[in-house]
Amino acid sequence: MLFGWGSVQTIQETLFMSIENLSSNKSFGGWHKQYSHHSKTLNCNMRFAIYLPPQASNGQKVPVLYWLSGLTCTDENFMQKAGVQRIAAELGIAIVAPDTSPRGDEVADDEGYDLGQGAGFYVNATQAPWNRHYQMYDYVVNELPELIESTFPVSDKRAIAGHSMGGHGALTVAMLNPELYSSMSAFSPISNPVNCPWGQKAFTAYLGKDKATWRNHDASELMRQAHQFVPARVDQGGADDFLVEQLKPESLEAAAKVSNYPLELHLHEGFDHSYYFIASFIEAHLRFHAIHLNQ
Repeated sequence: MLFGWGSVQTIQETLFMSIENLSSNKSFGGWHKQYSHHSKTLNCNMRFAIYLPPQASNGQKVPVLYWLSGLTCTDENFMQKAGVQRIAAELGIAIVAPDTSPRGDEVADDEGYDLGQGAGFYVNATQAPWNRHYQMYDYVVNELPELIESTFPVSDKRAIAGHSMGGHGALTVAMLNPELYSSMSAFSPISNPVNCPWGQKAFTAYLGKDKATWRNHDASELMRQAHQFVPARVDQGGADDFLVEQLKPESLEAAAKVSNYPLELHLHEGFDHSYYFIASFIEAHLRFHAIHLNQ
């Protein structure tokens, strides 16, 4: 039984009638919970997971790290495989993991794994049929944080991180909103989507054929032109099968040199694209974010 946070939680969930608790698991003194809610932004029901560290049970409002996952993933991949709860509990950081796209029978989809459901790319689609539901940028930046901050014992201090497609999302979301995020990090991000097959396919479908609009959602392009900086850490495995064709960390590194962006780029020989890689370095990422969240 939860005390303190539990009673507050019941009241706050009642106020938000559209939010439903799907599961609860105690972990390292805190709680991992899954919720569903109706998203007005995405025009469908969505699921997210939140880990609330033990400090949140004592009435303390804790900062939040938003985690954006990669292609085909849901909230469960990171929360169940990365081993993030132990260090989040120690540092007093809440973790929020949304889904990677809108979902449902009425939501447009594609036969490929790299477009449609499970592949929202964290942009606002402007092209039919995608524009009816695929507004993931607005969901991540606005609707979801508003729901989290109104429902749970968290502060308005935010950091953001992600993996692969989610790494692309984390970097671009933070650079487009530097006033909202204290820091950003990514594992194996799609660093230059305008010049890789995954990005070109998704951006053509969601944003149309005008490549000028694509550059607003390209981490390398944004970093090259940046004047406001969000402290950044990127980790990349040297044995990643997608390294050369899809991820292109050298583009991000070159962009950072142009603008003198505060980017920490760490290359790790022998590591691939999997959650074995993420689990190996997630503690370093959380400690990086904790420094900036506590300033």
